[in-house]
Amino acid sequence: MRIVIIGSVAAGPKTACRARRLLPGAEITMIDQDNLISYGGCGIPYFVSGDVSDEKELRSTSFHMLRDPRFFREAKGVDVRTLTRATAIDRKNKVVNVKDLSSGVEETIPYDKLVITTGSRPNLLPVPGNDLEGVYTISNLHKAIAVKEDIARGRVGKAVVIGGGAIGIEMAEALADLWGVETSIVEFMPQVLPRIVDRTIASMVTQHLRENGVSVYTGEAARKFEGDDSGRVTRVVTDKRKLEADLVIMAAGVRPRAELAENAGLLVSPLGAIVVNQRMQTSDPDIYAAGDCVEICNLVSGRKTFAPMGSIANRQGRVAADNLAGIPSTFQGAVGSFIMKVFDVCVGATGLSLEAAEAEGFDAVDAFCVQSDRAHFFPTQSLLFLQLTADRNTRRVLGVQGFGAMGDGLMARINAAAGLMERRAIISDFSNLELAYAPPFSTAVDILNAAANVADNLVSGKLRTVAVHDFLDWMNETEDHPDWTALDLRHPKEAAPFAEKFADKWIGMPYDMVRSRYRKLPRDRKLVLICNAGTRSFEIQCFLDSVGMTDTAVLPGGLNVVSRLGVKWWPTDR
Repeated sequence: MRIVIIGSVAAGPKTACRARRLLPGAEITMIDQDNLISYGGCGIPYFVSGDVSDEKELRSTSFHMLRDPRFFREAKGVDVRTLTRATAIDRKNKVVNVKDLSSGVEETIPYDKLVITTGSRPNLLPVPGNDLEGVYTISNLHKAIAVKEDIARGRVGKAVVIGGGAIGIEMAEALADLWGVETSIVEFMPQVLPRIVDRTIASMVTQHLRENGVSVYTGEAARKFEGDDSGRVTRVVTDKRKLEADLVIMAAGVRPRAELAENAGLLVSPLGAIVVNQRMQTSDPDIYAAGDCVEICNLVSGRKTFAPMGSIANRQGRVAADNLAGIPSTFQGAVGSFIMKVFDVCVGATGLSLEAAEAEGFDAVDAFCVQSDRAHFFPTQSLLFLQLTADRNTRRVLGVQGFGAMGDGLMARINAAAGLMERRAIISDFSNLELAYAPPFSTAVDILNAAANVADNLVSGKLRTVAVHDFLDWMNETEDHPDWTALDLRHPKEAAPFAEKFADKWIGMPYDMVRSRYRKLPRDRKLVLICNAGTRSFEIQCFLDSVGMTDTAVLPGGLNVVSRLGVKWWPTDR
């Protein structure tokens, strides 16, 4: 069997190596228009930052062998033709037309089975000046090397990153943290990580970026890039301001690279991605496709989507290789999981955000939970913030997102949630999920269980909340709610500065005194119940309901959340 693979970064090499193990007699050829292949593209920001010191580390195996053509030929038995561009697929004659980019020579390569793993390309902002020197997209390892060389030569004092998605934030951290570059993020949407996490967690990420010296401007669009007489970028002009810049990174997302497939008459989706079945076959049964260039099924919404992730590409590559060898493997789809480092915290998500769930037509609720990532008495404990989104009617869990200290704690919860959601788990499945427990690692009631319990209380009507942003709008006096009063249930020493500063809207009454003193509370106003995390607030809401005081709302996550949002009204004498 002659197997030809077009593309040699993630899915291509995985397909080739798996196919070689299953089909030792096959003739396997990989084609790539680049000379750098089989590298960890997700590690590019960490190469730019210096965490990864040499680009060869991104192209090396765990046992320190460089994944170059020689490695694939000698160690894997796969022929690799670099600097070779596939120009067309002739399905009738089953050949790929290619051009050697060094010599210009054109030829054809015959195949019995073809695999397209052409990946994705970055979106190039259609603004004047996008071709100036110092303006980059992070599309491949060459671009990353060029960015790092620019910085290392001392040419960069100020940088602007266009795009507040995961890559944009990672690049901003890389520039600001280890290189000391004055860095700004400009994001067109109203928040960072749009459509990935919801407003509260996005605001926590934004505040953490600002605390670490990164300026963040949301709801702004880049209008043009200006340069000097030598043609190098000097300024980014948005619809609201001008930002000085010696370096501009355009991190405005990517799109599938599917032109080769489309020109060959293969079915391509409205998203611009190659349509494949669960065996990774295209509309031509002798042609497979995998990686960033294909569309997949979102296992939560059921809709087709585009998920450019190295982890998914590798899984698809294995499935394609299995089917090349006659093993009926399938790739069902993905729930959509991600996690990233932001300085000394991490943020992650799986499934749908509340905003995305509502856009898909779900009657969704979000349950916010804050508690220690391990036993509260353990010395290294820190707070973990988790939001669980569920459908009110079916109780199906639609998504989980979180924010916490850098480490594996959040990832463990995200991974557990992803596995459950793939099987259409409901709230009770999360409430009763068995998780390993020991005080150095978790709490007896894990935060994933606790978040599900909060969701159960919400959909059962036992818990009523006020959205964090509505509470902040009230406190910032951008919204008028004259019938609201904050009831602070914390220790008097904690509550006093707030009650003194906001005497017209804030009352302090310790949690353990409400049962004996509730008659002193106003009955003509909505009580916004506040503690540090929300647990005491819910308990008091249940009690007040029992005595007929039902006009109450719990602030989810309490002041542990608010304190991480950079609010200007926070008392300074606490």
